[in-house]
Amino acid sequence: MQERSSVSPLELFFDLVFVFALTGVTALMADDTSARNLVRGVLVMAVLWWSWIGYAWLANVVRADEGFARVAMFFAMGSMFIVALTIPEAFDDLPGGLSGPVVFAVGYFFVRLMHLVTFWIASAGDPQLRGQLLRFVPSMVAGTTLLLIASQLTGTAQTLMWLAALVGDYLGTLLGGEGWRLNSPSHFAERHGLIIIVALGESIVSIGIGVTALPIAWPIVVGSLLGLAVSGLLWWAYFDTTTLAAERALSEATGATQIKLARGGYTFLHLPMVVGIVLISLGLKKVLNYVGDGSHHTLTDPLYGIPLVALFGGAALFLLGLAAFKAYVTRLMGPVNLGRITTAVVLVALIPLAWHLPALASLGLLAAVLLGLILFETVRFAEHRDEIRHGAH
Repeated sequence: MQERSSVSPLELFFDLVFVFALTGVTALMADDTSARNLVRGVLVMAVLWWSWIGYAWLANVVRADEGFARVAMFFAMGSMFIVALTIPEAFDDLPGGLSGPVVFAVGYFFVRLMHLVTFWIASAGDPQLRGQLLRFVPSMVAGTTLLLIASQLTGTAQTLMWLAALVGDYLGTLLGGEGWRLNSPSHFAERHGLIIIVALGESIVSIGIGVTALPIAWPIVVGSLLGLAVSGLLWWAYFDTTTLAAERALSEATGATQIKLARGGYTFLHLPMVVGIVLISLGLKKVLNYVGDGSHHTLTDPLYGIPLVALFGGAALFLLGLAAFKAYVTRLMGPVNLGRITTAVVLVALIPLAWHLPALASLGLLAAVLLGLILFETVRFAEHRDEIRHGAH
């Protein structure tokens, strides 16, 4: 594949299934706002991410919309869609029909298998890439097998088996070497930027989905705009300069170093950002439910428990992941990163205070802190920002 920066329409189409899957994760955590269910939601998110990330690497080696790869993408989409449909039953099977946990595990297996087969065909004539795939197979087999075993368990044993499956998959990939290919760094960076937009889009859906059937009122208007502001400020933090600086560093790197930057910065460090956004989505959904559902809540009711921790903790996790991503790829821990780390710590420290505030006030406090960070960075690092956005490449 020749160097290109544009993501193909088929890749965007593939991401529509991922949008639906993210919505399912948020709904899973919202139905039962316990710590155990929060952990389950994060585990499901990690499985979905590993399903998506493999095709981000694949589409950088072959054109996703050409030849056999196009057919493989559609088969993978079908399997991914079944996985997404089964998210409510990923741990606990509902009465009747097929076993939800088994269908989830089998669907995940087919997503991974199609990825491996397509990569194997694409690597014909490339012994190094073939060797890398062979080193990758054990982690894929371990992850999918353990997930299938988990489908036969319940309770803590099931959760621990899920965790073991993910450790096998993630750690196996990390230790599998740097023999992968990255034909287009700009395409790779854009692909991950788009998945951040997809996740932010799901957070916006969470804002509106719970109140669209209710009569419009000022609390709904204010809460919706504050939620949109939070999503917009996260977008600003990622896209204003960070993604540009990271893409430049990735493009300038070569060989095994480039693969390490791509794997560490994009494959691994984008996961906490996406998980953070999904957690924020859970908090936003609950806030809008509080301010819009007058029959069960009043405007003075505080948001507390897991939804509040998810709202503020999700934003903190996003900022920490973003700081780590930029520091890792650009190999520089600068003052901008330290500012984001400090803000993340402040957000976590504010949780006890927000616990006693009305839900709408808590959302306003989160938006104010994020706005303060963006204004500080924009003014304090104006010259640095201008160099990244408009300087010579």
